[in-house]
Amino acid sequence: MIKVVLTSPRVAPGLLTRAAWQAFEQASVIGAAAGVESPSVQAVVGSGLVVTSVEGGADAQWSWLVAAASEGQAVAWLVGEDGEPALLRLVADQLAREPRPAYEVEILHGSYDVPGARLIDLVQVMDRLRRNCPWDQEQTHESLAKYLLEETYETLEAIDTGDYTHLREELGDLLLQIAFHARVAEEAEDGFTIDDVAGGIVEKLIRRHPHVFAGVAVDGVADVEANWETIKAAEKQRSSVLDGIPLALPALALADKVVGRAAKVLPPVSVEASSTDIGEALLALVRQARELGVDPEQALRKATHELADQVRSTEAG
Repeated sequence: MIKVVLTSPRVAPGLLTRAAWQAFEQASVIGAAAGVESPSVQAVVGSGLVVTSVEGGADAQWSWLVAAASEGQAVAWLVGEDGEPALLRLVADQLAREPRPAYEVEILHGSYDVPGARLIDLVQVMDRLRRNCPWDQEQTHESLAKYLLEETYETLEAIDTGDYTHLREELGDLLLQIAFHARVAEEAEDGFTIDDVAGGIVEKLIRRHPHVFAGVAVDGVADVEANWETIKAAEKQRSSVLDGIPLALPALALADKVVGRAAKVLPPVSVEASSTDIGEALLALVRQARELGVDPEQALRKATHELADQVRSTEAG
């Protein structure tokens, strides 16, 4: 009997399934590729079992397995972190031949990736690029800023198209920027790691969702939003409803943010129109601005800053 045990390099060594540990404990011999000092091999050895290092490539490894199984031994093989595709292909080819061998072959999953496990791969690849790629080594937060902006816009475009293949790719590019910035930050004296980034947002989400994590009762979305803003205000200790709005936003996005916050201080303005009406009105204003030689971006930004001044003046009493 040959049992081939697959493990994930993204799972802590030794956290194997019960079936995998039973396969190793019941085996007469356990084999692994020579020179493989993987954490999984070390975990098996650390449990008191003996692992034989088998020299050579896939053919030599398969021959070793067959020889041991043909002698009636129960054999277990611990697959390396790379998955050893050449050996697995050879196993599949041999089992498909006739006549079938006298011994049985079983492939076991010794450990499984959990959701998010490939993020570990991203962190490892990013670390290697930062250490070994001349271009990646030269990058700074400032030099990467333009890529963060570009990837954000490309992600928004992918959302507009409704193409999930495109969206998946663009989200990957955007995720790369986050991983890259975090890796650069590791090198600063007062820097942080990707785990600090992830830990911070996890803690924030738990704090701001007490209806999920702390048993607080809510009655619909309005209560959720109100709780979010109350908790956020307590955390930030801000003196104005406008604090925290990034002024570098494009004018229209900035105006939308300021108007939304201003509604908490100034009397509401009653407007009735469809999204189509709003879009056509905005387009008409852009046409009018071009005819008058006015930069619509700067005009809207100026008007938004004036509204912000009005809000702060009202808050000050």
